[in-house]
Amino acid sequence: MRLKRALLYLLAVLFVAAGVYHFVNPGRYVRIMPPYLPWPHELVLVSGAFEVLGGVGLLIPRLRRAAAWGLIALLATVFPANVHMAVNAGLFPEVPPAVLWARLPLQAVLIAWALWFTRREK
Repeated sequence: MRLKRALLYLLAVLFVAAGVYHFVNPGRYVRIMPPYLPWPHELVLVSGAFEVLGGVGLLIPRLRRAAAWGLIALLATVFPANVHMAVNAGLFPEVPPAVLWARLPLQAVLIAWALWFTRREK
């Protein structure tokens, strides 16, 4: 199935690129961390590393299912940061509030996308 393969590579590239960006510009991600979480800089780096590992893992057939489940867990884990941004839109004037709210259902789309790769190939 060519479409599934293309979407696999696209998802992998998206996660690797996003993960790398956590290291290139960690301050951007630290800003969106809810204030109740400790060690925001370290959490940004850890989440970036897991995004890179998950994206690469998608490309390795024997790791694909585990990587997809890991990315699903990561998406669920970072969801509070997206909620924090949406409900505190005034802290992020450079992003239109509609975009901040649109990110919330996008998490579900990304989870469903990753979930597609947890199924065993026939």
